[in-house]
Amino acid sequence: MSQDSTTVPETSRKLSGRRRREIVAVLLFSGGPIFESSIPLSVFGIDRQDAGVPRYRLLVCAGEDVPLRTTGGLELTAPYGLEALSRAGTVVVPAWRSITQPPPAAALDALRRAHEEGARIVGLCTGAFVLAAAGLLDGRPATTHWMYAPTLAKRYPSVHVDPRELFVDDGDVLTSAGTAAGIDLCLHIVRTDHGADAAGALARRLVVPPRRSGGQERYLDRSLPEEIGADPLAEVVAWALEHLHEQFDVEALAARAYMSRRTFDRRFRSLTGSAPLQWLITQRVLQAQRLLETSDYSVDEVAGRCGFRSPVALRGHFRRQLGSSPAAYRAAYRARRPQGGPAARPDRPDRADRLERLERADRSDRAEVIEQRSGDHSLPLRRPGAPGGHTGHPGHPAHHGHAPHPEPGKPESDAYAPRLPEQAAGRAPGRPSLPGQRERPVG
Repeated sequence: MSQDSTTVPETSRKLSGRRRREIVAVLLFSGGPIFESSIPLSVFGIDRQDAGVPRYRLLVCAGEDVPLRTTGGLELTAPYGLEALSRAGTVVVPAWRSITQPPPAAALDALRRAHEEGARIVGLCTGAFVLAAAGLLDGRPATTHWMYAPTLAKRYPSVHVDPRELFVDDGDVLTSAGTAAGIDLCLHIVRTDHGADAAGALARRLVVPPRRSGGQERYLDRSLPEEIGADPLAEVVAWALEHLHEQFDVEALAARAYMSRRTFDRRFRSLTGSAPLQWLITQRVLQAQRLLETSDYSVDEVAGRCGFRSPVALRGHFRRQLGSSPAAYRAAYRARRPQGGPAARPDRPDRADRLERLERADRSDRAEVIEQRSGDHSLPLRRPGAPGGHTGHPGHPAHHGHAPHPEPGKPESDAYAPRLPEQAAGRAPGRPSLPGQRERPVG
């Protein structure tokens, strides 16, 4: 179950007498990435009671008897060993150094014992491989970084790997996707233990959203698992990627592989970590995303070129996976990356753009002064929607909350930019200027 669910699985097993729910043990191994390792240390190891966050007691434990060197060559010293896991109500494995290496047997035994005695076991990112090696994910739903999900599914076929989720809460065993998703899962744990207010207060301290929507789908790419090359199913997968513009279903792929649908589903999931139908939809959406970025095809044409049976189907799947409609995505992408130029920074316009906006605002403010002194109160003294402005008289568009529409093809920010001195003064063309009022030349 992901962070979008409204209910939380209950842990039916009770903690043994020597374990305490407020104690969190973090199991570190040599070669682990420092970012993932630091997440549970920051969430559970700092006293933030002044912000309304109940305090946990943190035990940092070494998972092996070797120097703990993190990425970058930093060497850590853990104050506790595996024996300290016997006191923890929650055990977190923030990462594992290599998805190809087996974890130490002593650490796996300690994790199994902790789980048998009722402890909650958590694997962040590649830490899920440690939990799987201990047999704690057998028959359970789990997730990990989308890039490693196919390997986890293939190596441990009894684990129900879902690469779409940011985290999965299965009650007493929890797993998360890569890097920042570890923060999401740790906040979820605080929310489960102490409520939404405590999790919200902690999120504000960490300057992160208390609950992110969506999953990993928007981060998935077209690349195939490294291990797919030697698999007989690789040819079928490669064919599907080359023919996304054609309309075919999973039954057609199973037939190309000379398998029954049931066998194909099982083999495909073990190879890619995803159900074949979901994988196919994701690839079609990714292809649509690329066409929206690089072509001028209409949304209807994009749908046809990506194998969707209708534009409605494209819009539904696109919104579910990327959080916006195809048209809105294209508009946002082009706003960030103007044609023929580098990526734009909408929050930091360049100097020329800032000067142009200031000049337009200055001309508009001068027009408001002219309108006010002219005694013509049939027009608003300030622009509709401007700070401090009134809504205008009845019948005026501003009275109903509607601003004048910009000219076709002009940006909305130019809707009030005067184009003639008479227009700037709020007068009809040809109306004489007031004495002492002169328009400043533009440019």
